[in-house]
Amino acid sequence: MSEQTSVETDKNLSRKIRFFSLALLVVALCLGAWGEISRIMARDALAKDTERDAVPTVNTVSANRSDLGENLVLPGTVQAFVEAPIFARTSGYLKVWYTDIGSEVKKGQLLAELETPEVDQQLAQAEADLETAQANATLSSSTNKRWQGLLETQSVSKQDADEKAGDSAAKKAAVDSAAANVRRLHDLESFKRVVAPFDGVITARNTDIGALINAGQSSGTELFRMADTHKLRIYVQVPESYAAAAKPGMQAELLFSEQPNKKYTATTVRTSNALDPTLRTLQVELQLDNASHEVFPGAYAEVHFKLGGNAESLRLPANTVLFRAAGLQVATVDAQNKIKLKSIVQGRDFGATIEILSGIETNDKVVVNPPDSIIDGVPVRVAPPASEPAGKAT
Repeated sequence: MSEQTSVETDKNLSRKIRFFSLALLVVALCLGAWGEISRIMARDALAKDTERDAVPTVNTVSANRSDLGENLVLPGTVQAFVEAPIFARTSGYLKVWYTDIGSEVKKGQLLAELETPEVDQQLAQAEADLETAQANATLSSSTNKRWQGLLETQSVSKQDADEKAGDSAAKKAAVDSAAANVRRLHDLESFKRVVAPFDGVITARNTDIGALINAGQSSGTELFRMADTHKLRIYVQVPESYAAAAKPGMQAELLFSEQPNKKYTATTVRTSNALDPTLRTLQVELQLDNASHEVFPGAYAEVHFKLGGNAESLRLPANTVLFRAAGLQVATVDAQNKIKLKSIVQGRDFGATIEILSGIETNDKVVVNPPDSIIDGVPVRVAPPASEPAGKAT
């Protein structure tokens, strides 16, 4: 009885061992199958992610029409309203000067006096020559009158009378010539006094007492330089693309480095109406009231023009443009979310934005910051639009 019980016990134990072994095998098979299935699913997911990530995501903007004006900033050169070098009109030595740099003078005010010994002697000689010519003319005139009287009585020939009349006329012409020479030398004598030709300020004095003065500009050195600074001229070279907008009456703000917190308003008074063939710029003249003399001639000015906008003008951000061998292009996204390159014609450059004259429309989706390698037909994903239109000109 005990042996039979022992055998049954061994059989039960064997069955349990086989059951647990089978259960373990099934679990192992299940785990192996699950691992393989997980790897397959992960591989498929990775393939899908790789395929999705291969399509780049781009941000797009649309060109907009803006009538906003722009602030055109250009360098300007400040000049006095009137400026002139003062030369001597007669030769001599500087006797005395009365004004130095910075002196404000009025028109006709005496600036300096010259000593002109040579001109003085020439004047004395000319006056003596005039007296001689006058004496000869008086004698010739009386002789002519007598001969004309004798001609009436036929006491002399007509030929002799005509000769006396011609000599009298010649002597009179000699008097006129000598008188003109005297007047010329008197004018040179008056130039011994150097006077101011207009109201202004002395900006330079290039002579001193005792200096030899030569008459004229070619051979002499300027004695003084004068400038009228109650009003100033500002000259600006406007680029060709903005030349049509520069018209008389347009105002501009001037900024100077020495007065950074102050702005001056100047008005455009005229333009050259012709472009410089070398620089392709238009010269524009503005005028600034400088009654307080705060601004100095020769200063550098930063000129700010406020130009009006054009409602028909298309604008795009500058970072949408591609520089290619074929010219300027932009990358647009079509209805199938594929890239299409379009050539454009650029107008004015506003810095952050540029003007587009042709090549795109307002409904085109233009890619922002396109890579240089971008080509036609590449599929892309368009990112959701930003809250603020990126193409809006500011």
